[in-house]
Amino acid sequence: MQKILFKNITVVNEFKKITADVLVEDERISRIAPKIDVPYRVREIDGEGKWLLPGVIDDQVHFREPGLTHKASIATESAAAAAGGVTSFMEMPNTIPNALTLDLLEDKYRIGAATSAVNYSFYMGVSNTNAEEVLKVNKHKEDICGVKIFMGSSTGNMLVNDPVTLNRIFGDSELLIATHCEDEGRIHRNWQQLLDSGVEPGPAHHPVIRDAEACYLSSLYAVQLATKNQTRLHILHISTADELPLFGNMMPLQEKRITAEVCVHHLHFTAEDYARLGYAIKCNPAIKAPHHRDALWEALKDDRLDVIATDHAPHLWSEKQPPYEKAHAGLPLVQHALPLMLYYVQEGKISLEQVVHKMSHAVATCFNIKDRGYIREGYYADLVVVDQQVPQTVSKDQLLYKCGWSPLEGFTFPASIHSTFVNGNPVYENGNINASVRGMRLKFNR
Repeated sequence: MQKILFKNITVVNEFKKITADVLVEDERISRIAPKIDVPYRVREIDGEGKWLLPGVIDDQVHFREPGLTHKASIATESAAAAAGGVTSFMEMPNTIPNALTLDLLEDKYRIGAATSAVNYSFYMGVSNTNAEEVLKVNKHKEDICGVKIFMGSSTGNMLVNDPVTLNRIFGDSELLIATHCEDEGRIHRNWQQLLDSGVEPGPAHHPVIRDAEACYLSSLYAVQLATKNQTRLHILHISTADELPLFGNMMPLQEKRITAEVCVHHLHFTAEDYARLGYAIKCNPAIKAPHHRDALWEALKDDRLDVIATDHAPHLWSEKQPPYEKAHAGLPLVQHALPLMLYYVQEGKISLEQVVHKMSHAVATCFNIKDRGYIREGYYADLVVVDQQVPQTVSKDQLLYKCGWSPLEGFTFPASIHSTFVNGNPVYENGNINASVRGMRLKFNR
């Protein structure tokens, strides 16, 4: 284990920027001070002109393993995450087989332990028939990030629409429940109306089929269930202005029982981009009209939206081709989410301190993650060095996604990820992944 001393670096943490030295020993941050000298050998890193951020914690990714490794794996996508400054992820259960039992869930943890370059956790999946199995995770509150319910269909066909099951899980789960919210009945009606009109569906019809009303109806239902049962609910990838009145900002985050997430693609793209990018930006819930994006930004800044994530969902380029029904929904994003948000810092859309809060601090608080998400003495040294003087253009030759493409190709970020450290280990430096580094299983204070 290396001892590392960051010298004269700008530490961005807990809404402050300070120039300091940071000493890392034995996987953790041991000291933060204006000047640190040690009487033993350490690796020194010159921080002049660089920011030191807490590693990004991405609470929603699809790394496709097991069963869909032709398009991604935990090894490939965690490496891409490290290259993007992501030091921890929480992965979804719609793999093959679906993670619907504790045994299948632990199989994923074993793969993570063996192959993940960064820290990891996996959600327990819910079906219409596995409530008893789901509730067994109540005994594993310190080891599992949460329970995932698809209250709208998406990749993997894990739709849960049985009211008895939903009431049972919302009533008895002691873990956070994360939901994908789109109303299935509304989506089917919109689809049928489009077919009846004789229109050939294309990319631009995606937000018509999966419209704002579908999102609102399902999110409202989830909030009603959570309110009735005092459930700890986290609604994923909010994409509409319509849903925002469901969320409050008048209490500290740690006291909220209902929280919400926004994803980088809903902050960046709008429905106008379908003409240029087509099915490359088809995802569920759909990217919608510009006024929705504008409203999401305002809600992010006033704390109605609590965290920023990616919903990283890679597919092969061949799987993103027409016709509409066969073009898979999902975008690969985990390697470029932090650089994209740094672009919006430069644009004056959000402050650097707010980005750090929404991508690291707030995620750790929402999920009660133990000893991560902040640059604090005694916390794990999950750290990202950003070079604010070196721009980065997205190109195929530097993509680490197994799928080999990005909807951001050709886009230039004003800053770049210089290096990423996971538990004090350098996992990404100088454009290279250290293949010997393995992350840890996340633990939760519950």
